[in-house]
Amino acid sequence: MLLVEVSMSPFGKGESVGKYVARSLDIIDRSGVDYRLNPMGTVIEGEWDEVFAVIKRCFTRMSRDCNRISISIRADYRKGAKGRLTGKVRSVERRLKRRLRTT
Repeated sequence: MLLVEVSMSPFGKGESVGKYVARSLDIIDRSGVDYRLNPMGTVIEGEWDEVFAVIKRCFTRMSRDCNRISISIRADYRKGAKGRLTGKVRSVERRLKRRLRTT
């Protein structure tokens, strides 16, 4: 199973790019993949092909009206592991014996 943190935003569209980010999140949300939005990007969990297909749809949509796009992708693969979006956080909280602020 793959965890991918992705951040995608256009250049040259002004100081606020929330409208473009919202379009990507609409694609991600409707895709059915498990994800978590955070202030600096989105973490998606799934199989390689499904995760990168969603990222490609976000890019394709953004590239329709954005001539330059910044994309950061960070991935972590672990064979057979599922539920890591929440499991990794719970693991740290167990070690600390307290809940942490999460998105």
